[in-house]
Amino acid sequence: MDRIRNARHFASRLQRWLDGISAVIQEPTLRQQMKTIKVGDQQLDLFAHDVSTSTPPAVRPTAPPAPPVAPPLHVPAWPVAPVPPVALPSSPPLPSPPRPADGPPLRQLQLGSHLVEFALRRSTRRSIGFMIDDNGLRVTAPKRVTLAEIDNAIRAKQGWIVSKLLERGERKVQRQQRPPVAWVDGAVLPYLGGEITLRLHQAPRHRASFQRETNELHVWVTPTGSEQQLKEKVKGWFQHEARQLFEARLDLYADKLGVRYDALSLSSAGTRWGSCTIERKIRLNWRLIHFALPLIDYVVAHELSHLLEMNHSARFWATVESIYPDYDGAKQALRKRSQELPVLFN
Repeated sequence: MDRIRNARHFASRLQRWLDGISAVIQEPTLRQQMKTIKVGDQQLDLFAHDVSTSTPPAVRPTAPPAPPVAPPLHVPAWPVAPVPPVALPSSPPLPSPPRPADGPPLRQLQLGSHLVEFALRRSTRRSIGFMIDDNGLRVTAPKRVTLAEIDNAIRAKQGWIVSKLLERGERKVQRQQRPPVAWVDGAVLPYLGGEITLRLHQAPRHRASFQRETNELHVWVTPTGSEQQLKEKVKGWFQHEARQLFEARLDLYADKLGVRYDALSLSSAGTRWGSCTIERKIRLNWRLIHFALPLIDYVVAHELSHLLEMNHSARFWATVESIYPDYDGAKQALRKRSQELPVLFN
């Protein structure tokens, strides 16, 4: 009986102990259930910061907010007009010699991208010579030289030939684009590096007179005279002045160089200012009368020096320098000034 009594007593104590254990086990569940309370549609975590009952969560670094992504740019599909090609300035045409009516035809030679036409003349000279002016390239060759040898000689100097022809072509275009002089009373004409004024009068016959005190060229024309007749009268006066001046300067520089020339003639070439032959004949362009005296003297010294050196070697330029030291500056100035002259006569 005592065992039964003790067992009952132990059973009651065991039951109380079990009830206590059950309460302890059920308490976290209750606490967990109490952690979140709904308020309306939101949930509040009441124990989120309860440091007394839980270990604080590890602090994780907060990533920087991503930059806002711009919406894709909407480019309207407008019709795009085609860009017109840029017009590049074209090279001036290469000048060509005039085609003779009854003479031999011009020869042609392809030099790079340029087709060069040139006039060929045979002579008794011992070497091939080249001459370039506003009328293009002229070649003078001995009779014994073949056409193939002439072409090869041109190819050997094609850089110089093409550059000179392009330069001449550009000058020609520039001269053609300059407005011509209006042949009226008060027109301004170039003379010896300066300007003179044209004064027109009516008279029974044509004549001209220059007054150096006022730098005025007086020209008398008939009432029925044409503009061409007026031009011819003015040109004749320029040529008369040029011959007198050229003869004086040739005599001066021939004495300095110790040479003698046999004849002087005037030329009307486009921009070839002078030439000298083995017969000691000198030709000077009468249009030099438009330039200042130092430029005229340079051309005179240049052609007289050919009486000693019929070439353009170093010895030739040393000869020019002996009587005209600043020949290089004059050469550049003559080239520049020739591009600035107005168009007087066609």
